[in-house]
Amino acid sequence: MPVDVSFVTSGHDVADARLHRLAAAARRVGLSVEVLGLGDAADAPRVDHVTATARGSFARRAALALRYAVRARGRVLVALDPDSLLACLAVTRGRSRKVVADIHEDYEALLADRPWARGPKGVVATRLARAATAAARRADLVIVADAHIPPHDVPGRLVVRNVPDLTMLPEPCGLDAEPRAIYIGDVRGSRGLAAMLDALEAAPGWRLDVVGPVAEPDAGSVTDDELRRRGLDGRVTFHGRQPPERAWRLAAGAWCGLALLEDTPAFHDAVPSKLYEYLGSGLAVVVSDLPRQRQLVDHAGAGAVVPAGDRSGAECGRVLREWSADPALVEAHRDRARQWREVALETGGYDDAMRALGALAGRPAIS
Repeated sequence: MPVDVSFVTSGHDVADARLHRLAAAARRVGLSVEVLGLGDAADAPRVDHVTATARGSFARRAALALRYAVRARGRVLVALDPDSLLACLAVTRGRSRKVVADIHEDYEALLADRPWARGPKGVVATRLARAATAAARRADLVIVADAHIPPHDVPGRLVVRNVPDLTMLPEPCGLDAEPRAIYIGDVRGSRGLAAMLDALEAAPGWRLDVVGPVAEPDAGSVTDDELRRRGLDGRVTFHGRQPPERAWRLAAGAWCGLALLEDTPAFHDAVPSKLYEYLGSGLAVVVSDLPRQRQLVDHAGAGAVVPAGDRSGAECGRVLREWSADPALVEAHRDRARQWREVALETGGYDDAMRALGALAGRPAIS
């Protein structure tokens, strides 16, 4: 039986936070939705139909993308990654179904942050990223997660920012008795893994919850033996990948959220969704000094900015020590985060996107 919208991805887990936000927005306006992606179906958004499969090899992704594109029942196919976009465009050519490209990141810039994207595999991945960016111009609608993400020269392009869905976040609450920081997102060196561990070493009274999948090249730095060697066993807890609502329950009572991104081409001009979500949860934040992170934190007045690079961990540790010595500093930042939450969290473009999906699906009452 057809549905209005199929979200199709051979690269993202069904627990992906942006996927959950888009699917929830579609359901709120009355669109019927299916999701085809990776991981455990139990972690998927609450939709009409879910298909999930285990993550496979780089080569297997392309085959899965094609299989999902053929299987999808939507009047509109929303492709969430390059492989799936190319597959959906190929499968729907000459048919009445519509294709939407939802582009989360600057794919080509992101490859510079991936150790696996070297040699022949990197050449293939770069060509795929460029092909998908070019092919997006043939889609019926292009949605991007931020204004700096290509392609730019597309009529009707919509920017749907990764602002949080407050229904998935905890209500701001009091501090835990013991100082605790939280990180939610992909876990790898370029996203601040080493800096966070350095910070915890430099701030002995603190604990850290890390929620998200650890990248394979970084797995050796988070083994039980390595954490024990650094005196971090019992203080740093890795929870693995969690669906958004479960992940953000762990934020309740945390003193602050961390976003210690390295200054890479993919991150330099980005605002990570976790930063919006930390502030939306009423948390103080510590971020690395990247232009748009600094701009947001300075505007909200809800945290500290530390240098990006080798000094990031030590400087973050210094901030954490200051905050545990004077919790009133944290409370002041958290008060400003709550004020920001009240005035700054508009829809982020989700309403416009849902009206566009409704029109493409032939649902004029929605559009």
